Amino acid sequence: MSDLETAPLFDLHLVLGAVDAVGQTPYGTRVVGNLAGGSFAGERLRGRVLPSGGDWGLFLPDGTLVVDGRATYETDDGALIYVVYGGRWAIAPDMMQRLNDPERPVDPSEYVLRIHLGFETASADYAWLNRIVAIGRGAHVGDAIDYEVFEIR
Repeated sequence: MSDLETAPLFDLHLVLGAVDAVGQTPYGTRVVGNLAGGSFAGERLRGRVLPSGGDWGLFLPDGTLVVDGRATYETDDGALIYVVYGGRWAIAPDMMQRLNDPERPVDPSEYVLRIHLGFETASADYAWLNRIVAIGRGAHVGDAIDYEVFEIR
């Protein structure tokens, strides 16, 4: 078996909307982060993130956020792509509280935010997405999360 390779797929900008705090459950602290929109751009596809998705996050006792998201992307030529993503955001609880504090910014090097993505589309032009797995590394930037997304080959 050969080594895995990655290739840049697109840069992703997810604009965060309201967060609904479900609260402490038997599994951890559940929050639902709504997506207000966003954009993606790469060599083979580009477009916008529709304001129809969200992230059903679960904070574990150690502060790690389990990422569980769904979104719909619309390419610049009108194709719709359903995206499912999951992963982990390992960040200390005090840093999570400081994320929106401009006087005490948190550098992305102080945490780890990684996701894996799967795609589903009916578009013949983007059918290749149905067969790939992608990974991303992210950073919290203002009211958004920016990801570099890579195809696994």
